[in-house]
Amino acid sequence: MAIRFSGRSSDFISPSFGHGCLYKCSYCYMRRHKPTGLSIAKNTGTILTAINNHALKEQLLQTVSKPNQTDSQFITYDISCNEDFALHHKYHDWQRIFQFFKDHQTAKATFATKFIPAKFLDFNPERKVRIRFSLMPQVYSDILEPNTTKIVDRIKAINTFYQAGYDVHINFSPVIWHLDGRELYRELFELLDNLVDDNIKKQVKAEVIFLTHNVKMHNSNDEKSEELLWSPKVQETKVSQYGGNNLRYKYKVKKTYIDKFKELHDSIIDWNEIRYIF
Repeated sequence: MAIRFSGRSSDFISPSFGHGCLYKCSYCYMRRHKPTGLSIAKNTGTILTAINNHALKEQLLQTVSKPNQTDSQFITYDISCNEDFALHHKYHDWQRIFQFFKDHQTAKATFATKFIPAKFLDFNPERKVRIRFSLMPQVYSDILEPNTTKIVDRIKAINTFYQAGYDVHINFSPVIWHLDGRELYRELFELLDNLVDDNIKKQVKAEVIFLTHNVKMHNSNDEKSEELLWSPKVQETKVSQYGGNNLRYKYKVKKTYIDKFKELHDSIIDWNEIRYIF
């Protein structure tokens, strides 16, 4: 029942309700560890008990200060770090999990997804469950995220899920900037500005995660994907605590990319507060 500190997408990462993914995204870090298939935890109650005990202890010790960038009030737990919980929801007792967080005085759930789980619209979590829709330019998504929900539909779902009672954020991940990034992201930002309802724009925040690639995935991906992901001239080796030997944008290159991303982002969708970017 390990609960790991995060401090980025969430305050903490919960024990996994699932491990693996039925999508086949070329950049997915989970596929480095579990190339195929999906494992589902059967001890849902034990996991929720662990989260409950951890949240109450954190509240007592006040080791996490609030407000912080993850949330203004609640201690946040990413329940989907090792899978796409929304995609796999039919395998989970998701109503029980959501009800737990809805009722909890301290804990709040969060997860990222590339899927639109229509069933979730029948449940109102009263903002105690955050869904983070992952976005990238559609031309990249077509290659790197085969069979996932279209980007325009994910954007439209921001309005629908917010109206249904969810806290809705955006997950720009992975950001691929070294090719035609600027113009493609301009189109993406303009699409967001046009489609997100004006009355909720200030509530829709974002996290931005630039591309990190992996040698193991490089050797197993198709050539078309690697044309986007593998660019050693602007990448450097990084040994990750969880992901093995990876490639990321070189430090100085990445700093420039981040500055350019933020400048473009803020010129078009300044209503979309960036919670963190790296």
